[in-house]
Amino acid sequence: MASVYSCTECGSNLNLNSAHAYPPDFYFEAGNKGSVSFSVADPTKFKFEKEDKLRPFFETVNYWGIQRKRTKIKCNTCDCLLGYVYDDGPPLTDSPGQFHMGPSQVIPRAPRYRFKTKTLRITST
Repeated sequence: MASVYSCTECGSNLNLNSAHAYPPDFYFEAGNKGSVSFSVADPTKFKFEKEDKLRPFFETVNYWGIQRKRTKIKCNTCDCLLGYVYDDGPPLTDSPGQFHMGPSQVIPRAPRYRFKTKTLRITST
C-alpha cells in the first residue's frame, strides 16, 4: 500500500516515495520526533535554501555561541517550509570509523530529508 505525500498549504504532490522512508524507530543524532524522514527527495518539487545561524550563547569570554548550518526544504509551488536536510543518515563508506569505534562525524554520511508531519498531507492509495 503506497502513500501519497502532498503539501498541506497548496495540496501539490511532493513525489515522495514511502519505499525511501526511514522506519519511525530509526535512531538519528538530530532526532526524529514529529517528523518523517526520507533518504531520497525529488529536487524538482522542492527549493533548497542554505541557512547559517549563529545563536548567541555566552558561557565564557572566548565562547561566542553555537553555529548551526542546515538546509531548509521548501515547497516549490507555495514556498511553505516543509522541513530540513540533515547529514546524519547512514555512513557512505564501510569504514570502521575513527579508532575502530564505529561511524563518527568524520565519516561522510548520506543526507536525510526530514519533513515535519504537520506540513504533510498523507493519503493512502
